[in-house]
Amino acid sequence: MTGMSLEVQVTIDAADPGALAEFWATALGYRVQPPPPPFTTWDEALEAWGVPAGRRHDASAAVDPDGHGPRLFFQRVPEGKSAKNRLHLDVRAAPGLAGDERMAALETAAERLVAHGATRLLRVDPEPPLVPGNIVMADPEGNEFCLD
Repeated sequence: MTGMSLEVQVTIDAADPGALAEFWATALGYRVQPPPPPFTTWDEALEAWGVPAGRRHDASAAVDPDGHGPRLFFQRVPEGKSAKNRLHLDVRAAPGLAGDERMAALETAAERLVAHGATRLLRVDPEPPLVPGNIVMADPEGNEFCLD
């Protein structure tokens, strides 16, 4: 694969891709991906591309404004979430912190995300040396993630 540039995209099934993209953009400091030039809105772009009005909310994406993190792509699916995620995102809300300072930073992040529609599921207190502590959360559609 010499000379190939590969990027990672994380694809997430959703009932409401736009709302989930907004949540994750807020959670990660990302932004909802803007339409390509020369379009100023997604409705304008999708209209020009002939996408029927009823299908214009079938997908959305959140991107790292600095271009370093993976693109998150949200696609509408007819079925709801039915089991625990086999893969989840860890939101690194307290890198380099330990003990009470770490857990306080995680609690602050949890409160902020609950205000944006997340649900707090479980707090795992530190058990040195192997368990630094985290908070298990769910996004507005029930997808689990950890504040780490």
